[in-house]
Amino acid sequence: MIKHIACSECFEDHGLRLDAWRLGVEEKANCPNCGDSEGRKLSEKSLEQLAHRFFVWGSLHKYDFGTAPVIQFNQHQETSIDVSPGLRNDIHLFEKLLDVGFFHYSPRLWMVGEIEPLKDLQDERNQRAIIKRIFAEYPTRPLGNSHQLYRIRKSPRSPGSDSEYDSPPIEFASSGRLDDQAFPALYTSEDLDVCLHECRVTAEDDIYLATLQPVNQLKMLDLTVLIKEENVTEFESLDLAMHMLFLAASHAYPITRNISRAAKERGYDGIIYPSYFSLLRLGIMPFQTTYGLSHRRIPQYQDYEQHTAIPNAAIFGHPIADGKLKIKCINRLVLSQVAYDIRFGPVRN
Repeated sequence: MIKHIACSECFEDHGLRLDAWRLGVEEKANCPNCGDSEGRKLSEKSLEQLAHRFFVWGSLHKYDFGTAPVIQFNQHQETSIDVSPGLRNDIHLFEKLLDVGFFHYSPRLWMVGEIEPLKDLQDERNQRAIIKRIFAEYPTRPLGNSHQLYRIRKSPRSPGSDSEYDSPPIEFASSGRLDDQAFPALYTSEDLDVCLHECRVTAEDDIYLATLQPVNQLKMLDLTVLIKEENVTEFESLDLAMHMLFLAASHAYPITRNISRAAKERGYDGIIYPSYFSLLRLGIMPFQTTYGLSHRRIPQYQDYEQHTAIPNAAIFGHPIADGKLKIKCINRLVLSQVAYDIRFGPVRN
């Protein structure tokens, strides 16, 4: 039988109470800590999960490349963080029931982008050599005519016209992760939810979906693959460098565009790459570690890590007009429900 040691009503911070309610279980018994009978009950394990969700995940700080928590906790240190007055009693409760202390976390430098191949990609003098490595170490993946890709359009002029779902004409082209005005590409996804999210659709939009298929086999560079490197550390890992590159915002686009152009020059039809929203789609904390070691480097976690990359596909040029893709079906989409999964965290980090 699971022993409960606290409940959701034990906490003063409203975000903590809501998270505790989600993690707790209903049990009509008095809480052994506060005596309340209505709160959802928490075991030691679920209380530790709550501490991690709120203080560790809730204190994540994004860097240009990489992400790391500001706060950590363990049983070896005393609490040294400064929290708002409304959170002090809650901190004391965790200290008492889990015998832990909360402290400011100093991440390993690879977690904040100090990875040699990534730094070289940002240096024009060294970038070409790393791009050459990418083509040597990442696989080619064929996309055949049984493969399906999704393309979303918002308020197209002629929803039934195939040309509406091709890459934009040059005069309307923008500069994205793998294309620019002089180098068009058609962005597609294998995941419909990701496709909708990346297109930033709203309830006011008139939304249309094209389901696409390759006419003939397409030669694609697959950058979603977790490459299993030997005899390298996180600081030397090309795999981690690429993982961080595609989780970075628009400041990384000049690098990824150069990779895209190099792929075109080498005869590729396009690139399969991990969606920027992969982790958000799956509800996964980024850059998970054990004792400071990336899970991407630990063999027993690598299959799981591989499945955290949701593949998108960018096909160069205007592939519908060029006869590389055909439209299997066009549908109108109606948003009927939107749901969010959220975490809370402290204001003061």
